[in-house]
Amino acid sequence: MSATGTFVWHDLMVPGPSAAQSFYTGVTGWGTQKFDGPMDYTMWTVGPEPIGGVMQLPPELASNGVPAHWLHYVAVADVDATTKKAESLGGHVNVPPTDIPDVGRFAVLADPQGAVFAIYKSNQDAPAPGKPRAGEFSWHELATTNDGAAFDFYSKLFGWTETSSMDMGGGMMYKMFGAPGGSEPLGGMYTIMRETDPTPPSWLGYVFVESVDDATAAVKKAGGTVIRDPMEIPGGRVAIFTDPQGAAFAVHEAK
Repeated sequence: MSATGTFVWHDLMVPGPSAAQSFYTGVTGWGTQKFDGPMDYTMWTVGPEPIGGVMQLPPELASNGVPAHWLHYVAVADVDATTKKAESLGGHVNVPPTDIPDVGRFAVLADPQGAVFAIYKSNQDAPAPGKPRAGEFSWHELATTNDGAAFDFYSKLFGWTETSSMDMGGGMMYKMFGAPGGSEPLGGMYTIMRETDPTPPSWLGYVFVESVDDATAAVKKAGGTVIRDPMEIPGGRVAIFTDPQGAAFAVHEAK
């Protein structure tokens, strides 16, 4: 099984990258490594392996009201063809297909409901992610205005399949999805209850940690905000935060 259709990279864009590095290394245990390239970019590492990066939120985005945020990348076989397909399915192109010299090619897209994500093709073949280790992203969750329409979009774009669903109460269903040819879920999606939740359509990444309680304490100590206190879920525990600059992320602990 290849990495195609799975989440393979995670970028953080914030006004203050240095402050973000101090915060996340203390909360997640990540290391950092300067990117050897033309742009000011620092990679997050788990052991020797890079899993994403952090850079300054571009001024043109900040001036248009775009807040600090995480951007999650899905591996594809062809960035240009996938971009065209996303447009044909009602998606929007925020950043057209672009080369990263000697690294790969990417594009930034938005689904028809407005959630932003990215696609990526590496210059080197990469195996499918295995069982997550502490510090790696283990789950990706889509909050949307129409989970049925969103699943239809992503299933046609990436070949994702529904692995199972769960009743969250009050008529809210949580739909879990997996990569083509895989049985393990990559994440879930649900329809936002507008009466109680103002969250705009967006993706949320969960970092796998050894202790949700320890991560929560570290977030509070470092100036982050707890959005959802540690809570039990089938198979583990989770908590949701924003960092001191306002970017949302979550942590996940397995039983």
